[in-house]
Amino acid sequence: MAQATGFFTDTSVCIGCKACEVACKAWNQLPARNGGKVQLSGQSYDNTVSLSGIQWRHVKFIEQFSPDRSTGRWLMMMSDVCKHCVRAACLEACPTGAIIRTEFDTVVIQQDVCNGCRACISACPFGVIEINPETHTAMKCTLCYDRLQAGMVPACAQACSTQSIQFGPIDELKQRAQQRLEQLHAQGVTQARLYGHDESILGGLNSFYLLLDEPETYGLPKNPKLPSTNTPVAAGLSTASAVVLGLLGLVSLRKRRMEELASAAREPGSDE
Repeated sequence: MAQATGFFTDTSVCIGCKACEVACKAWNQLPARNGGKVQLSGQSYDNTVSLSGIQWRHVKFIEQFSPDRSTGRWLMMMSDVCKHCVRAACLEACPTGAIIRTEFDTVVIQQDVCNGCRACISACPFGVIEINPETHTAMKCTLCYDRLQAGMVPACAQACSTQSIQFGPIDELKQRAQQRLEQLHAQGVTQARLYGHDESILGGLNSFYLLLDEPETYGLPKNPKLPSTNTPVAAGLSTASAVVLGLLGLVSLRKRRMEELASAAREPGSDE
C-alpha cells in the first residue's frame, strides 16, 4: 500500500469562498442541484446546504440568527467532506463489496458494483453519503482517486486560496496540525482543538480538522460509533426476545392442551 494520505482542514483560516466546492464539481463532473438550477434555500447564506450524492465538498457557514431571522452573522466556516475513516462504517455495512479501501488508505465507492441499497447511508455517522439522483448509486468524495493515481493534488486542496484545506501524508499533516494548534493556543485561542487526528475517533480520520469550538457546533458527532458497536446489544435483545416468545408459546400450548382435556372430559362417555 502507498503511504496513507488525506486532508487536514484548518477552519481558523477558511474564508467561505467555496472555491473547493466549485473545483470538486468541475473535476468530478457533478451536476448542480435541481436539474442545473441552484435555488436559494431561504434558511441560510449557505445555499448548498449539506453534503450529498452530487455535493462532495460543502463549506458550512456556522451562523447565528435573531429570532425572526431578520439579522444574522457568520461565526465561523468549515469546508466539510468525507472523513475517509480508518475504521469506516460505510465499508463495514456495504453488502456488495462496492466500498473499498484504496492503496492510499482512502475509502471509495465503486459505481459499477453499488446497487443503491442505502446501507452505507444509514451506517455513516457523519451523514456524508447520499444517492446521486442521476446514477441512482451512492456517491461521496473519492479524495480525487484518479488524480492521486496520477500524482496530482485533489482538486479542492489545489483550489483553496488560504490553505485551509491541506493535502499530504497523514503523518506529516498531523505534525502541521499540532504546530498550528500550539500557535493558536499561544495566541490565546484556547478553545481551538483537533478532531479526528488520533485513534479515538473510528481509529482516526484521514480527513481531520482543527476546530475553534466543540465538534457539535460544526455538526460533528462528539463520539461517532460503528454499526458493529451495537451488535452485542442487539444480539442480546434478540436472544431475550426469542426466549420470551418461546415461553409464551409454551404457555399458550399448555393452555390449549388443558382446554382440550377439559372439553373431552365434558363429552358423553368420556368416563368410560
